[in-house]
Amino acid sequence: MNKRLIRLSEVQKRTGYSKAWIYKMLSGNRFPKPVKIGARSIAFVEGEIDAWINERIAERDGVGAN
Repeated sequence: MNKRLIRLSEVQKRTGYSKAWIYKMLSGNRFPKPVKIGARSIAFVEGEIDAWINERIAERDGVGAN
């Protein structure tokens, strides 16, 4: 897994979601948790975001469905 940290703006580009929607999913434990990198800064683990995106694609394609 790629452990490079990416900022929220990059996550928004990759997912197409707004900042508000990402935070809403975070509060519902439906999105990879960020890493605190400063007093007022967060980033996300790139590999976790990629895996989350791949899971959404697999759900769409019915992969792993019962």
